[in-house]
Amino acid sequence: MNDESERPLYLDSSRPLRERVKDLINRLTLDEKAGLMNHPSQGIPRLNIPAYNYWSEALHGVGRNGRATVFPQAIAMAATWNKELVFQVAAAISDEGRAKYHAALRRNGYTDQYQGLTFWSPNVNIFRDPRWGRGQETWGEDPFLTGEMASEFVKGMQGDHPKYLKTAACAKHYAVHSGPEKDRHSFNAVVTKRELYDTYLPAFKKLVTEAKVEAVMGAYNRVLGEVCCGSKLLLEDILRGEWGFQGHVVSDCWALQDFHLNHKVTKDAAETVALALRHGCDLGCDHVFSEIPEAIARGLITEADVDRALERTLGTRFKLGMFDPPEDVPFASIPTSVVACPEHRQLAYRAAAEAAVLLKNKDNILPIKPSTKKIFVTGPAAASMEVLLGNYYGFNDQMVTLLEGLTGRLPEGMGMEYTAGATWKHPREIKNTWAPGMAQSADLAIVCAGLSSFLEGEEGESILSAQNGDRESISLPQNQIDYIKELAIHGVKIALVLTGGSPIALGEVEDMADAILFVWYPGMEGGRAVADILFGDVSPAGKLPLTFPKSLDQLPPFDDYSMKGRTYRYMTEEPLYPFGFGLSYSRFEYSNLKLDKTRLSAGDSLHLSLTLKNAGERDAAEVVQFYLSDLQASSVVPLHHLVGFEKVALKAGESRNLKFTITPEMMSFYDDDGKLTLEPGEFRLEVGGCSPGKRGQELGAPVPVKALFEVK
Repeated sequence: MNDESERPLYLDSSRPLRERVKDLINRLTLDEKAGLMNHPSQGIPRLNIPAYNYWSEALHGVGRNGRATVFPQAIAMAATWNKELVFQVAAAISDEGRAKYHAALRRNGYTDQYQGLTFWSPNVNIFRDPRWGRGQETWGEDPFLTGEMASEFVKGMQGDHPKYLKTAACAKHYAVHSGPEKDRHSFNAVVTKRELYDTYLPAFKKLVTEAKVEAVMGAYNRVLGEVCCGSKLLLEDILRGEWGFQGHVVSDCWALQDFHLNHKVTKDAAETVALALRHGCDLGCDHVFSEIPEAIARGLITEADVDRALERTLGTRFKLGMFDPPEDVPFASIPTSVVACPEHRQLAYRAAAEAAVLLKNKDNILPIKPSTKKIFVTGPAAASMEVLLGNYYGFNDQMVTLLEGLTGRLPEGMGMEYTAGATWKHPREIKNTWAPGMAQSADLAIVCAGLSSFLEGEEGESILSAQNGDRESISLPQNQIDYIKELAIHGVKIALVLTGGSPIALGEVEDMADAILFVWYPGMEGGRAVADILFGDVSPAGKLPLTFPKSLDQLPPFDDYSMKGRTYRYMTEEPLYPFGFGLSYSRFEYSNLKLDKTRLSAGDSLHLSLTLKNAGERDAAEVVQFYLSDLQASSVVPLHHLVGFEKVALKAGESRNLKFTITPEMMSFYDDDGKLTLEPGEFRLEVGGCSPGKRGQELGAPVPVKALFEVK
């Protein structure tokens, strides 16, 4: 087709996107349209349109598609509380995704599953219960922190080009979705309108309205009786109505067949097609939309319903430049040399180092002293590759385990011994072990324990979990407890390095350990980052993005989606470790909190300043956290809620004046109808290095600064 006058409008990159999409749709038969609406989207040879598979993953690196940079798991990145870092990580992931997509296209002429540019990340569900195996994929328990961090992830993934998306990010799983995994295909989440808007929707809203996320994935479950992927409330009224979402909605995988097989809200696949399309689900991650012709024949939908959905999904593909010459698309020239490049490896190291949370450091036993003659490394996590990976991971040929990282950092002249000592879950087959003797001969035992992907994950993934990926208990497995006790009763000094993607109730283990460092699933550079923290090259600065309860006795039932008693915002029980907590090798002081006024008219903002000082002897970073409490609200409100945070790096002895503004929206709450409401009354502001409460200070968090103010 050499004559420009005969060139189809949809291939003319100078024309408006909407015109191009409509022109392409008008050229399609009904069967061709239906073939484009499943996640393995069929090709259309007569129009030279290759097959395309929408399903790709980028939770913490390009996933399930060969070699990539493996960054720390999402919950670990949340623990950095560093928005700029998350943006850089996502930009690196999307660079690798682009390079790998074009390489696959050149090699095969099409892209298969996990090779595309539509990445089904991030997961912005609220980690409301520590039993949920997929909580590791989230950004924690707080709606504000989740929205702030995940928005930067979306921006890094999608880029800021005025015409083209670098990749298309996806906010999932919409909505009110966080276990139990075994019930996810049939569960009905019952929440109040207040809880819906206060807890479960804010992160989705921010990603849609501010980060302009291109896709939203519907959850498996029902919410208030409606299936999420066919919900008038969620998809029509809120997502497209209140928030003005312009992208496309994709079902979770096989969620559409749940309509008629498990939820029983439709009688068959044709009725399911009609319910999903009418309310705005545009793409099916299964084959149910293959029944579109049948649904039309039965008068359940019209072809206009199909066209509306296709405008959205094809619109995404046009924004990605899939119908334009590569030379017109700026991201098509990203070379494959970016994949797992040294710069990205260093970024993975930085993320792992910033994510580690120091929970205990009795008598400043860490960092390891230069005078130390010998260390003993032990535990099931020490040589484990799985703990670097978490779930939804890519692969790399230079993964650094904890044992390898410590070996590489060990100074010449310092001795080291190693034995696994314990398995993840089951008792040792050989009862007698040399481990206590090896530990006693060392100055410090570094016990690498905790959780792995064997013990927590998605439905059907975790081979040692009896709950389809969820956890029955949030304690350490008993055999690990027994092993740590075996070392402790011999008087061994223990630095406990814990891996995992969710809270662990430590019980008596907390007393046995002299130091506790929680390192999550730290990615390919985890071993090097952890070693550098243990030896003091880096001061830990991570903060918990979720509460660690003392036991399950402190929590409501797993399947209860009410927020009463859950997360730091509504929990009245004293936790093991509070939200926002994390120690440093240095010491920080907060002082000189000043408000520009203490009586405000409704609608006014409040401007404040304070001083943060690094009063210790080491350079270090502190996450300054701003919390607000509405003391006189007429409705149920959080005990306190995070309204801002800033990560500040200070030299030893350095002070810095910080400024912050509290907006009227921050002072507002959601009423019983889900409406944002600002009432007169008294408010308490607290600024510090941990969420409010005496527990944080008991554990060593800096003393916060506080102030009261009034809204008239």
